[in-house]
Amino acid sequence: MTSLMKIIIASGIFLVVAVICGYLTLTSIIKSEDVVVVPALTGKDAIYALEMLTDLRLNIKVKGSEYHADIPKNYIIFQEPSAGDEIKKDRDVHVVLSKGQKSFLLPDLVGMDIRQARIILEENDLNIGNLAKVFDNRSGPDRVMAQTPDSMETVTRGSNVDLLVSLGQRPKALAMPLLVELTLDDAILLLDREGLIMGEIRSTFRKEKPNGVVVAQEPAKGYRVTKGARVHLTINRLKVREISPGGIHVFRYSSPNGFLKRRVRIIMNMQGFSHSLYDAFVKPGEDIRLLVPQDPDVTLFVYEDNELILKKVVY
Repeated sequence: MTSLMKIIIASGIFLVVAVICGYLTLTSIIKSEDVVVVPALTGKDAIYALEMLTDLRLNIKVKGSEYHADIPKNYIIFQEPSAGDEIKKDRDVHVVLSKGQKSFLLPDLVGMDIRQARIILEENDLNIGNLAKVFDNRSGPDRVMAQTPDSMETVTRGSNVDLLVSLGQRPKALAMPLLVELTLDDAILLLDREGLIMGEIRSTFRKEKPNGVVVAQEPAKGYRVTKGARVHLTINRLKVREISPGGIHVFRYSSPNGFLKRRVRIIMNMQGFSHSLYDAFVKPGEDIRLLVPQDPDVTLFVYEDNELILKKVVY
């Protein structure tokens, strides 16, 4: 074999070895870039663990939750793969979350609004057992007056807590005023002054009575009623006709500025019949627009939180 042939063969072998070594080195580098070390998550907050795994391009999967005597609620008590294991990016890391201690000291709920008390009980996996409501002059409406078990007693998650809730002051009783012979508008204003609520408005025809006056009421005059009670009226109508050809009117009402939503009710009275046009909780400053018949026999009543705010005749 000539020297030239030996050089060519040696060069070929070297080239092949170089290519193989380069391929293996490049593959190793690429693989090392796709592999990360799983961090230690046990004892860490779930939000912290989520952020840590996201930075490593790993996904977190919650397998379940268990009570734990030492690890607080929403902290991790188990992970798979274990800390220090190497896995590829975009793979899942399974964790089990702590539900906290199974037994703990019940917080004090007395004086809280019932809605806030419900939230605290739900956050601690407790249920409302017996819920009793009574009138009480010293506590505001929906305030918790008593609880069983008492505060600082040891309870088990999943158990019941009985609550006694205030209805506020007992409604004041009054004698039902006389509404017969009044016009519908005057009757509604009187009901509003007395803290009573308009109920159904019926229509009848009595030729001996003036048009548009109240001819019957329920409850009758002198009956014992409490504030907030509904009163039904019967109005005398001399004629019943179709909706006036006066057209359609756009009624607009804006809720006053403030911080809390208010319940707005808009009642239309027409020819002795009452119709509920709107009943919803609205934000401060929100506009309400309604299409109503343009007719002098149409009266709109606007209530906010059951208080008469506006009376408007649609001419």
